Amino acid sequence: MAVKQQNITADRFLEIVEQPQNQDRLLELVEGIIIEMSKPKRIHGVIVAWLTARIVNFVESSGLGEVTTGETGFVLERNAYGRDTVRGLDIAFVSSERLPTPPDYTWYEFGPDLAVEVISPNNKTADTHLKVTQLLKAGTSLIWLGYPETRAVEAHTAAGANTLYEDDTLSGGDVLPGFILRVADIFPS
Repeated sequence: MAVKQQNITADRFLEIVEQPQNQDRLLELVEGIIIEMSKPKRIHGVIVAWLTARIVNFVESSGLGEVTTGETGFVLERNAYGRDTVRGLDIAFVSSERLPTPPDYTWYEFGPDLAVEVISPNNKTADTHLKVTQLLKAGTSLIWLGYPETRAVEAHTAAGANTLYEDDTLSGGDVLPGFILRVADIFPS
């Protein structure tokens, strides 16, 4: 006899991740199913820290909004059948115009303006593509996927994707106007 799997809502997921036994686990809710992610490795942390510093400096000097790290949760979908999606992001930027006030202790209820993910060898291609699709549907304007192994960045927008290599320049486009980085500088030598 098959057992029907019960979908978890975003609200129930918040209760689950706040339980003491889950405090140090990296969990996401993908279409009502809880997924555990592995802890990032050294190269991942170095790249995320370096990119975060550049983005935070730019955003603060321009007064554009706020930047989050550490797998901050974004509710990308609340589904009538309980197949909600809450994704954590390595780095995210939310413009001042979209910031909920006052700041609280829950998740954002929309996709960020910019989402940045550093892709590790254990990331599944299908899940990465699903995450990009979910972010775009939730209103994210720009997504950067960094690939340390190939030293490349994929920039995704609603109009499509573009792969940038070491000799290319990564731009913040309309999301972070004036923000640019050489792709080669993102990845440690």
